[in-house]
Amino acid sequence: MRSPQGDTAAYLEATLKERIMVFDGAMGTMIQKHRLEEEDFRGEEFKDHSKPLKGNNDFLTLSQPEIIKDIHRQYLMAGADFTETNTFSGTTVAQADYACEHLVYRMNKESAELAVAVCNEVTEATGVRRFAAGAIGPTNRTLSISPSVEKPEFRNITFTELSAAYKEQARALYDGGIHIMLVETIFDTLNAKAALFALDELFLEPDYPPLPIFISGTIVDKSGRTLSGQTGEGFLISVTHSNPMCIGLNCALGAPEMRPFIENIGLHTDRFVICYPNAGLPNAMGDYDETPAITASHIRDFAEAGLVNIVGGCCGTTPAHIKAIAEAVRPYSPRACPQFANDECLLSGLEPMRLGPNSLFVNIGERCNVAGSRRFARLVTSGKYEEALSVAKLQVENGAQVLDINMDEGMLDGVAAMTRFVNLVSSEPEVCKVPLCIDSSKFSVVEAGLQCTQGKCIVNSISLKEGEEEFLQRAAVVKRYGAAVVVMAFDEVGQATSIEDKVKICTRSYRLLVDKLNFNPNDIIFDTNILTIATGIEEHNEYGINFIEAVRTIKETLPHCRTSGGLSNFSFSFRGMEAVREAMHSVFLFHSIKAGLDMAIVNAGNLPVYDDIPKELLEMCENLLWDKDPNGTEKLLEYAQTMKAGAKKAGPTDEWRSKTVEERLEYSLVKGIDKYVVEDTTEAHKCQEKYPRPLNVIEGPLMNGMSTVGDLFGAGKMFLPQVIKSARVMKKAVGYLIPFMEQEKLDRLNELRETDPTAVDEGSMYAGTVVMATVKGDVHDIGKNIVAVVLGCNNYRVVDLGVMTPCDKILQTAIEVKADIIGLSGLITPSLDEMIHVAKEMERTGMKLPLLIGGATTSRTHTAVKIAPRYKSPCIHVLDASKSVVVVSSLLDEVSREELIEDVAEDYEDIRQDYYDSLTERRFVSLEKAREKAPKMDWASFQPVTPTYCGTRVFDDYDLSVLRKFIDWKPFFDVWQLRGKYPNRGFPKIFNDKDVGVEAKKVYEEANALLDRIVDQKLLTARGIAGFYPAQTDGDDIVIYKDLNAVNAGTPLTRLYGLRQQLEKEAASIEPYYCLSDFIAPASSGKVDYIGMFAVSAGFGVTELCDEFKKEMDDYNVIMTKAVADRLAEAFAEELHMRVRQDLWGYSQDEKLSTDDLLKIKYDGIRPAPGYPSQPDHLEKRTMWKIMDVFNKTGIELTESLAMMPAASVSGLYFAHPKSTYFAVGKIQQDQVSEYTERKGESLSVIERWLSPVLAYEPA
Repeated sequence: MRSPQGDTAAYLEATLKERIMVFDGAMGTMIQKHRLEEEDFRGEEFKDHSKPLKGNNDFLTLSQPEIIKDIHRQYLMAGADFTETNTFSGTTVAQADYACEHLVYRMNKESAELAVAVCNEVTEATGVRRFAAGAIGPTNRTLSISPSVEKPEFRNITFTELSAAYKEQARALYDGGIHIMLVETIFDTLNAKAALFALDELFLEPDYPPLPIFISGTIVDKSGRTLSGQTGEGFLISVTHSNPMCIGLNCALGAPEMRPFIENIGLHTDRFVICYPNAGLPNAMGDYDETPAITASHIRDFAEAGLVNIVGGCCGTTPAHIKAIAEAVRPYSPRACPQFANDECLLSGLEPMRLGPNSLFVNIGERCNVAGSRRFARLVTSGKYEEALSVAKLQVENGAQVLDINMDEGMLDGVAAMTRFVNLVSSEPEVCKVPLCIDSSKFSVVEAGLQCTQGKCIVNSISLKEGEEEFLQRAAVVKRYGAAVVVMAFDEVGQATSIEDKVKICTRSYRLLVDKLNFNPNDIIFDTNILTIATGIEEHNEYGINFIEAVRTIKETLPHCRTSGGLSNFSFSFRGMEAVREAMHSVFLFHSIKAGLDMAIVNAGNLPVYDDIPKELLEMCENLLWDKDPNGTEKLLEYAQTMKAGAKKAGPTDEWRSKTVEERLEYSLVKGIDKYVVEDTTEAHKCQEKYPRPLNVIEGPLMNGMSTVGDLFGAGKMFLPQVIKSARVMKKAVGYLIPFMEQEKLDRLNELRETDPTAVDEGSMYAGTVVMATVKGDVHDIGKNIVAVVLGCNNYRVVDLGVMTPCDKILQTAIEVKADIIGLSGLITPSLDEMIHVAKEMERTGMKLPLLIGGATTSRTHTAVKIAPRYKSPCIHVLDASKSVVVVSSLLDEVSREELIEDVAEDYEDIRQDYYDSLTERRFVSLEKAREKAPKMDWASFQPVTPTYCGTRVFDDYDLSVLRKFIDWKPFFDVWQLRGKYPNRGFPKIFNDKDVGVEAKKVYEEANALLDRIVDQKLLTARGIAGFYPAQTDGDDIVIYKDLNAVNAGTPLTRLYGLRQQLEKEAASIEPYYCLSDFIAPASSGKVDYIGMFAVSAGFGVTELCDEFKKEMDDYNVIMTKAVADRLAEAFAEELHMRVRQDLWGYSQDEKLSTDDLLKIKYDGIRPAPGYPSQPDHLEKRTMWKIMDVFNKTGIELTESLAMMPAASVSGLYFAHPKSTYFAVGKIQQDQVSEYTERKGESLSVIERWLSPVLAYEPA
């Protein structure tokens, strides 16, 4: 029983790559316009129904079918490609309120038939295919939230019940002929997972082959979360297992409020993106005031930014809205789906968790296990589940990134216990923010846990113990719930103990999962059995080695899988001797992680630092692990006997308390000991000679201690829970010092008031305002907090937004508090992507504030390569708190600001170049793909400016005294290999440089003396030409016409050929692939655009002047003459471009820029030159010389190698489009070179010779 319109999926896939498609608007809004009463809802057939039906819009399909058909028809004729069935509340669950459960199948089937009939009618009338989407709404129940405040673990419906209701609805919609399944308005992701589970079950039936699935969630407010608390990215990870064709957001918000969230969805999915917002936010009466034009303008912005593939409307939108939306997005290409590396294991609780190749080791908290924690078991078995929840909370606070839950106890009803506890966990945001690991040897208990968690969790575990059939059956169920899975190294024979058997079983399991079930290998986690060593049985001695080596081999041979293990088993022989066990665990983890272990079930926060283990104990643990000492077990037992039973530390002692205060503070920070930190901080604070200010204590011993922590963490000798402990100690120390710093600030303020009482207000008392935030997705803030304290102590107002801060909140706060600087912080790797997003949003919204980047995972290189290019204003990496004041003060000082910005810009450009040069393998996209991702320009609203003339104008004997004012002196010093060091780079700062300043001043004065002579005696002549022509784009080429008559006649004068970027952008990047033709209106736009070109020279007379110097054997002035002439030629190009913008073309008549701003390219338009990065083909100069007749009109000629003579000459093209920008084509592929050769009509060998520097291949 297939869709009546054939292969819907293939058609939609193709269409969504070609254009933005359109969904209909609000069914409810249109129904309300009919002002129907109870008798209208009942109709004739149901006039005696037992309950009131008014408000049951779905029921109108049965009682008022013509109204529903007409609404479908209006939306489709307005331009919608899709119309939703009138089944938003079409489940037995929702219809129970109206006593209509028995009519659910009929309502859905007839609704589908109505929608399909209208789609067929409009398709036939218009010739454009239309589609009926089976609307599956959220129901009026929620699986993740209790309806009772008193009983947070209670649910008024089960996953099984809800899934069954959804399956009945889906079957009826399918039988009615719908084309796609739409699971929409998802406020609780677990409800959506029940619907998706039902669809998967239905599609397994032979008469119901799969239909395309669209999924649309609902972000309820500006927090960016669903009603059940999940972030957009967490929601995305939770539902992507269902393989939706399209995923996105609808309802609750208007388009402007929804933008950051739909953009975030697009950044993290390779599926098509759908967005159908409300017509703004509701007014006080619950109505929607946004007009069709306003809604359409907002959604046009989405299309222009390349954010969407399907758009439409939700509450408050009408056919007029849909018509306006369809027209608004028509000129724009759809979002290009990114291609990801597919090397991450994606998990989620309320928040996302991404485990990639470079992720840190993951701690899975072990204490919510009735078999592993006596306290937890006691609380659960006695029914004290709320107290048991505190165990989970403590695990997360101590650094557990995943929470293992196990209810396998003989006296427990495992299913009931798992259900109750996971439901309770869902009520505690601080716990359920992390992914869960549902752990049980009984698969029924595993399923119970899966049915209670909205995030994407881990199942622990399945194995081949019962054979392949059961293994595959259970794996298929896990996949249907969308979970990752731990696979144990067990088979039908038993538990693997040798390296060979571990690898063999895991490889067999991997092949079964990947080849037979198409299981995502990133979701496969192998536990190769951490077994107990030192048991007295000889063959057990190598268990640790076998585990480590098996992990190493598995990571090398089974692509994208992860590895895990239960750590406590390793030291079970020493139970009761906690200090020994913890040391063994730390040593074992240290080596296992190096071999590739990704995660382990551990007691988070209870591991000693590897380097802190007493030397004797460390050596014993190492010998035991690597089986180096046949008497190792006995020695370790003897060592353990010298300690108290169960002692947490070997030989606990306070000897370190006799060290200096600086050493004691460092020790406290590294060990995570907070007992003495206030006492020691007080002592340091009283050392006025060393630390006259409280801030000095922070910048000195405290920062030194945290630096040591950072080094150990980076070396893999500390784990995240230990770092968190260190951070808490640091926070306590800083907290003690804050009142003293506040008093210091108050004293300074009082002094200021005594001097000038009227000068002090909230603004003037601060040196500047800095908004700081830990970015969304990251909860770590100690580093940021220290920076905030340091800045505050230096009289800066710091507005600290805390952790997990969404981008829009950062930007909005910066505007509200009139911030001078924004600072972003992050510890985990995903924070880097969020920082890139913030930078792009700052650029998009036109912000100009400096952006500071800091945090453990950030670096100068990442900032330079990944973040700074996204934001045109200053973007600077700040290494640590001690550097923050210097950077902030420089940015807020008018003199030093420009110096710092220029220095950082140069530094970052060098870093970027070094980075790209160091890449051994560059990836490229095909020319076809690059063209698909070309910039999307709004040509419909673009109005080209007509130049003051068409053709050419010659500028003869140009006034050199005018050009002199436009000289950029920095390249002049480069000629003489004179380069100042920061802060003395550039002109005129170079004169202050202690190394080259004197020499730079000397050559500058001598250059100006020569310039005086050149100008006064007219020793050089400047001559140039500029032309303007009508132009239109044809693909990657620009067609040039002599005048407008030639355009109308279709007789081009010539064409300029373009080359397009092919170097692959980053997966998450939305940057286009540029070609110069992108900045000229295409012929298809119906607009006549213009292009300019020029050639100028200040080199006439250079040869003669140099000959005079040569006669005098004055080589110095020969070089000086050429250097000065080059500067004059560049100045000529700069000055003429200014005249073009303001007068000759006149597209920026109001421009008022200083010479410095001109040299920094702070104007609209560009003047790229053939043979340079934006068009590396020198051959294009021949076209310019021909159509402008450059040689005959100016005397500037092209040599055989296409160099210009005189040498002090500059040429290029003029582009006026406000979005035109300089770019580098970079390396290009053979497919582009071959087509380029055909377009130009040249031989391949000629083109390859001229383009040899940019070829990404070796010519034949």
